[in-house]
Amino acid sequence: MNHNESNFSSRRDFIKTTGKVAAVSALAGLVIPHVHAAENNTIQVALVGCGGRGTGAADNALSVKNGPLKLVAMADVFDGKLKGSYETLSKQHGEKVDVPEDRRFVGFDGYKKAMDCLKPGDIVIFTTPPAFRWVHFTYAIQKGLNVFMEKPVTVDGPTSKKMLQLAEEAKKKNLKVGVGLMCRHCKVRQELFDRIKGGEIGDIVTLQAYRMHAPVAACFTPPKPGDISELLYQIRDFHSFLWASGGLYSDFYIHNIDECCWMKDAWPVKAQALGGRNYRGGDVDQNFDVYSVEYTFGDGTKLFLNGRAMEGCHEEFASHALGTKGSAIISTQSHTPARSRIYKGYDLKGSKPTWTYPGKEPNPYQVEWEDLVDAIRNDKPYNEVKRGVEASLVTSMGRMAAHTGQVVTFDEILNSGHEFAPTVDQLAMNSPAPLQADKDGRYPIPMPGIKKDREY
Repeated sequence: MNHNESNFSSRRDFIKTTGKVAAVSALAGLVIPHVHAAENNTIQVALVGCGGRGTGAADNALSVKNGPLKLVAMADVFDGKLKGSYETLSKQHGEKVDVPEDRRFVGFDGYKKAMDCLKPGDIVIFTTPPAFRWVHFTYAIQKGLNVFMEKPVTVDGPTSKKMLQLAEEAKKKNLKVGVGLMCRHCKVRQELFDRIKGGEIGDIVTLQAYRMHAPVAACFTPPKPGDISELLYQIRDFHSFLWASGGLYSDFYIHNIDECCWMKDAWPVKAQALGGRNYRGGDVDQNFDVYSVEYTFGDGTKLFLNGRAMEGCHEEFASHALGTKGSAIISTQSHTPARSRIYKGYDLKGSKPTWTYPGKEPNPYQVEWEDLVDAIRNDKPYNEVKRGVEASLVTSMGRMAAHTGQVVTFDEILNSGHEFAPTVDQLAMNSPAPLQADKDGRYPIPMPGIKKDREY
């Protein structure tokens, strides 16, 4: 990780700096039987995807206040990641980690084997690249499992439609599903939303989102080394390949986009954008390193997003809302803590705020899990998939607008027939990668105005 990126509070950073953070789920009555009776209220958890995010989510799970719960199975396509995650979690949580070697699964079918270790009503965590989300979610529903899945949940129109259908199937089974858009669970942002809806800044006319910092290792990728297969190389560096992740745009900017749309209480209907690659040297990934996107809502209101991953440039990481009576900082310096504030005017740096959140901000990474656990324990309706899909679609809409140089509407991205990896459910260790390099080891890159076929 680049040293500049370390200033930003990621899930892993928050865990390191604040200690154990509460998280995953527990379960009481569902449409399925009460499998966790009073005499044995332990919830079993399986982790599918054992990288940094998966380890962080499992740490959250095992730290939740209203347990008990226990990690009993793990799966990944990389043995080293699985071992590292297991060792870290074992040191942190001791007996809460009960994953002997015969419940550690390496391979593309590992997700099934890990979920087969659970009972209906247990919890499975999905923290693999989002390309696999619909595949894993399908099996979880078949098994009657509650789910926590990381964002984004889709990267194109066809998979979004699949996930929306799966969301309805999960509802029919009364399964509880959380999506890792933790900003929505932030108590500070929730109060800010209520105040904006109450008219404190008037009608929102403009929203601004910034994530501009130096590159991190996930952004850009050198050519494939000879000691790894093409498929595993692309999965390992999934932020660099559109089929696996939607690229850095989908992964990095979704939180800023989501929190702005939340404050507006609407999704934009179209996007137009600029973007490009600079100083790239031998990197072979598919990302731009500069994005400037104009989202338009149904009433004409604009959301302007500025993203940049370049060394030596001005850095900013924040979201703002400007209204007819004043303005608000939605978040600043990173996703958490939010440090939300309201101002009478539009000087967000030199003037004194009229409202700030009193006291210490609760950790939203914990709160999202407390909310999920509460829904499971008390059998409350809880399914965040539709909202997660919509946030993912709006994010993909902006990416596609930048990569094609065209105006892209919400309906167009949803109904686009292009699916990046339609056979992702059939991948095995010896499968070819969904994306192939040319003879020079390079991959197709977006070419706005030239490649306009909406495949980016």
